[in-house]
Amino acid sequence: MRLTGLMMGAAFAACAAVPALAQDADRDLRIVVAEEVDLLEPCMATQSTIGAVLLQNISETLTYLDVRGESELTPKLAESWTQNDDGSWRFNLRQGVTFSDGSAFDAADVKHSFDRMMSDQIVCEAKRYFGGMEVQATVVDDHTIDFTADPAQPIMPLLLSLMAIVPSETPIEFTREPVGTGPYVLSDWTPGQQIVLSARDDYWGDAPAVTSATWLFRSDPAVRAAMIQTGEADIAPSIAVLDATNPETDFSYLDSETIYILLDDAVAPTNDVRVRQAMNMAIDREAFIGTLLPQDALLATSLFPPSTLGWNPDVAVTPYDPEGAIALLEDARADGVAVDTQMTLLARTANFPNIVEVMEALQQMLQEVGLTVDLRFLEVAEYQRIFKKPFPTEMGSVLFTAMHDNSKGDPSFTMFFKYASEGPQSGTDDPKVDQLIEDASAATDDDRARLWSELQAYLHDELYADVPLFHTVGYARVAPQIDWRPTIATTSMLPLGEIGFK
Repeated sequence: MRLTGLMMGAAFAACAAVPALAQDADRDLRIVVAEEVDLLEPCMATQSTIGAVLLQNISETLTYLDVRGESELTPKLAESWTQNDDGSWRFNLRQGVTFSDGSAFDAADVKHSFDRMMSDQIVCEAKRYFGGMEVQATVVDDHTIDFTADPAQPIMPLLLSLMAIVPSETPIEFTREPVGTGPYVLSDWTPGQQIVLSARDDYWGDAPAVTSATWLFRSDPAVRAAMIQTGEADIAPSIAVLDATNPETDFSYLDSETIYILLDDAVAPTNDVRVRQAMNMAIDREAFIGTLLPQDALLATSLFPPSTLGWNPDVAVTPYDPEGAIALLEDARADGVAVDTQMTLLARTANFPNIVEVMEALQQMLQEVGLTVDLRFLEVAEYQRIFKKPFPTEMGSVLFTAMHDNSKGDPSFTMFFKYASEGPQSGTDDPKVDQLIEDASAATDDDRARLWSELQAYLHDELYADVPLFHTVGYARVAPQIDWRPTIATTSMLPLGEIGFK
């Protein structure tokens, strides 16, 4: 199947110089995004819609991966860290820091934040990155804390860049009024309309240029682009490539998101490897490039981008072969596999530009090889509620179409929770996968890269564990008076302290 008749606008990655504003210019910022934020809970900040508001704005972390130039892990609430002889990690905490409620920051807050994140009493998204290991946080003194993992984790400082710190008085249950050490506080939250953050006067670090920031929600990417043009907003982190036509305001950026379809190997018909392989062969990925997706989007063979440690260049994209897919399905049917079972292709409303057209094309391609596929969209809150084990059964076999973000540079932020037998968003149950994840997570340097590379090949070429589709390219529109450029991390966080005014 080919997608035709779609005209693409020009996309630009460079910006012309614009005159600087006067120093007394308005320091309020308006950001327009596609999806409404349904929760402002710090331990859920690894969910991109939440993290864009919370991370490094209200809530801070021990370490911070700065990707504005060469990716560099930098101090945040931890001033320094060292690995002990036993493989554990010691973090020396910043002194003189207070939370927005006036309480002092210390090691007890770090331990409580970690224990709360890992608690079975609530479901925290950040917990998924610590799967497959036992981790203990031990207070050494008020400004020192150790993290011990079994097996030992050589990237523990990077893992902790995802743990938002809350005061030790924070209850275990979810909060709607986050308290953090960051430069901003939540001053207004009107569901469905806006979220407003205001700068703190008593922030421990440098005062940010942005004094207040308002998040607005508009699902239509053309509307978001127009709002920058008309002055109704200052930053639209995500617009469609068709709207990225102004080289002075529109910027392309390598996106860390990967679009893929999750396949559950525990239910029919995707419990048969021939069906999973046929689904991969049924998708004409090339047809989307330069039509519904940007010309610079990459075809995916994994859920992490090529810049990630251990990405395997020898793994080839599954070729488009509808006839081969039909033959595989007929072979499976002859062996009694229920290939005619109705499946639900599920997606998140407004998850990415042109999502409706992309999903309709995917549905048609799968149907053309003989699969029975219903298409449904859910709003973000309902989608996130069911996109975890146990997967829902009322819709039959569910094919979750999702975007996975890994901007951290290591597959450990993908592999356990997406592929391990106990992974919360995993449709795979395979002992070899589990062993490779365990071995790679504990390895270092070349051994670590080799093991991740082996696992990528096994998942893609032998298990057909899922349907990797595209590594996306993002487009942002930025008002001329704003000094900011998008990065690979833009989809998961938007630190206001890195935004200035010209």
